Order: sequence, then C-alpha cells, then structure tokens
Amino acid sequence: QVQLVESGGGVVQAGGSLRLSCAASGRTVTPYTMAWFRQAPGKEREFVAAISWSGRETKYADSVKGRFTISRDNAKNTLYLQMHSLTPEDTAAYYCALQRNTFGSLLVDAPQYAYWGQGTQVTVSS
Repeated sequence: QVQLVESGGGVVQAGGSLRLSCAASGRTVTPYTMAWFRQAPGKEREFVAAISWSGRETKYADSVKGRFTISRDNAKNTLYLQMHSLTPEDTAAYYCALQRNTFGSLLVDAPQYAYWGQGTQVTVSS
C-alpha cells in the first residue's frame, strides 16, 4: 500500500507563488503516472496537472497552463507542483494522486487514480 502526503500549502496574496510537494511511501512511485487535483468548497474535484512516470510528458488544465509546473523526483519518491501568478480562483484543497496501473496515460479523470493524499489547502487572497 502506498501513502501520499502533501505539503507546502498556505495563504498567499494574488500574484504570488507556492510550491506543493507530495511525498510517497510504502512503494516506489517511479513506474506510475501521477497527478494533482484540486477541490474548492461546493465544487467537484478537478484535474490540475499530470506527469508521466519518466517526467517527460505532462498535461495541464487550461486554467493553469503557463502558470503551474508539475515535476517529479523519482529518486526522492516525490511529486511537485510549482504555482505562479496565483489568483483567488486557485483557492482550493490540492490533492496528489497515483494511478493503479504502471506506465499509464496522462488521464484527467479522478476515478482513474487509485491512491490519494489527504490534501493541502491553498488560499489566495485578493
């Protein structure tokens, strides 16, 4: 069983930056596609970004493209999300997720991911 623990959230002013981390334990995440999702109060969980097992392929939601960067360090078993030019619309709980099967595609649907962290809150003030 794999455990995912996010960190790095906080309160930031509009236009600011944050870097989220997701540390995995229990197994190596090297062969697995990983992703970030977010959920704002009263809204459904939405896809933010995904990264292939090698890190060479990435996919982003249109709303974050050009502002967010997903990356991973397989040697550290850690996933990252660098966020710039934050707006109040980015306020949400951010979750990292791991697919069930190895070498999967860059999927955007939450049910395709089997393992989830507990989330880290990002609040952007105007």
